[in-house]
Amino acid sequence: MSNWDDLRIFVAVGRAGGIAAAARALRIDHSTVVRRLAGLEEAMGVRLADRLPTGVRLTSVGSELFAHAERIEAEAMAADFKLSGVEAGPAGTVRLATPEAFGSFLVAPNLSLLHARNPGICLELVPEGRAVSLSRREADIGVMLARPPRGRFHARKLVDYGLGLFGSAKYLERAGQVRQTGDLQRHAFVSYIDDLVGIPQLRALEQIVPNANIVFRSSSIVAQHNAVASGLGVGLLHIFEASRDPQLVPILPDQIVVPRSYWLVVNSEQRGLPRIAAVLEFLDEIVALNRNRMLPYHVGAASARRAATA
Repeated sequence: MSNWDDLRIFVAVGRAGGIAAAARALRIDHSTVVRRLAGLEEAMGVRLADRLPTGVRLTSVGSELFAHAERIEAEAMAADFKLSGVEAGPAGTVRLATPEAFGSFLVAPNLSLLHARNPGICLELVPEGRAVSLSRREADIGVMLARPPRGRFHARKLVDYGLGLFGSAKYLERAGQVRQTGDLQRHAFVSYIDDLVGIPQLRALEQIVPNANIVFRSSSIVAQHNAVASGLGVGLLHIFEASRDPQLVPILPDQIVVPRSYWLVVNSEQRGLPRIAAVLEFLDEIVALNRNRMLPYHVGAASARRAATA
């Protein structure tokens, strides 16, 4: 039977995704982590992690042990709280990977809700423009733009939302109002950098305005939003954020709405951990609080389908 110190180091490696990062988190020497991990593998007679140029990746056996060790860790923390006379609550670090808009516009502004109820949780937010791998322990929870293939992950739709065209009032006054889709060809646009778009769902503007005159590109939707608000041009933005920006005006909202969905994904083995469950509850809460902003033009399902194929 392995001792808890070895398992604690192994858990740190699994969470950090690398030897050096785990050593920094534990504040111990790199060589100590290497030695203890190798000792654990030798004692169990199996390889727990593959060493890669970019870090480590848990093997299938390592992933099973990781989930088991996390449950041991949670139970040990609960026991410590009980013995000290303090009511146990969810505690520990949770890494959440989301598309940039969801993380920046929905999660970050509402983090005080999570902290007020769960002060022992440290949330690590990774707003990525690419698909993050939960199987490689790059995150504990993922919010994704497409449902992942069936496997050992629990996935469910979190919420439907929409993208719409927006421009600033001063830009439209200068460049001219958009009365019909044909008018869009004479306008300037902001969009993503083509070769840096790692998620197919982000490619939508070219379907609405072929050969658009793009004057600014960025891999950051926050930068795009700010550029549009500054008066640079028109952008395809998230309705739930752009609709509440007083500088922005919706363009053809009854004709152009691109429907999208956010999917919530978590490793099935981790769903029952208190800190994971607390963050999942938090995500459901912030979606409920903002649901009426996700498609504020009140387009029905039929309208959304027409916009998707326009």
